[in-house]
Amino acid sequence: MDKKIKIIVADDNRNLCQMLQNFLQEQEDLQVVGIANNGLEAWELVQTQEPDLLIIDLVMPNLDGLGVLERIAARTTIPRPKVIMLTAFGQESFTHQAMMLGVDYFILKPFDLEILSKRIRSLTQETVNTSNNYTSATAPAITSTGNGINISVEVTSMMHQIGIPAHVKGYQYIRDAILLVVEDVSLLGAVTKELYPAIAKKYDTAPSRVERGIRHAIELAWERGHTETLKRIFGYSMNIERQKPTNSEFIALLSDKLRIMSKVS
Repeated sequence: MDKKIKIIVADDNRNLCQMLQNFLQEQEDLQVVGIANNGLEAWELVQTQEPDLLIIDLVMPNLDGLGVLERIAARTTIPRPKVIMLTAFGQESFTHQAMMLGVDYFILKPFDLEILSKRIRSLTQETVNTSNNYTSATAPAITSTGNGINISVEVTSMMHQIGIPAHVKGYQYIRDAILLVVEDVSLLGAVTKELYPAIAKKYDTAPSRVERGIRHAIELAWERGHTETLKRIFGYSMNIERQKPTNSEFIALLSDKLRIMSKVS
């Protein structure tokens, strides 16, 4: 059997930790090697267990999630685990700082356990030999490339520059759409038939709401965004002052830009 993915769960909600442990232990390729209910416990476990992946809450007693990440980043003598950070709505102001400290994926509470397990496998597939049976069209697997480009971070950075507010639903829809298209460009030819439904399934909503959410987010960006920044990101492919891109154009332009970055960097 292939090597199991070693996981540490860190959250001060003991019921949540127990639920996660029960679910993850049922997966034959996943192994929970430690449970922490505060940041100091999490840090100790990271050092002693050397996990492949750390699931950690942003807000915890003694030492918060950011504090744990800072300690991990400062230590070069231990392998750095992949990190999934659990956040609650309204904590978006911390996401940029967390990304700079190496968070690989954010997941908003409450979340779907099946989606979480897919994220775990996609994030660890480069470092742990897992089965190909776990790939899914609804799980954006590209987070980094062989050139060292962290696609997830670059997507988020672009969206902040463009001026898309992190609290609107369209923000996550666009982010996932770009990651999916970077992974499989053919989805651009099936936006309404495959791309929107895949995102809708993840967020338990309707494809039409995904489309409207993305449209609303783009409109907000054009109302609030900086014209020069928009020109720099979108280049001369359109007249920024005169027209807003369609949903498909917006997703295509950003995903194409990211693909180019990953190839030339």
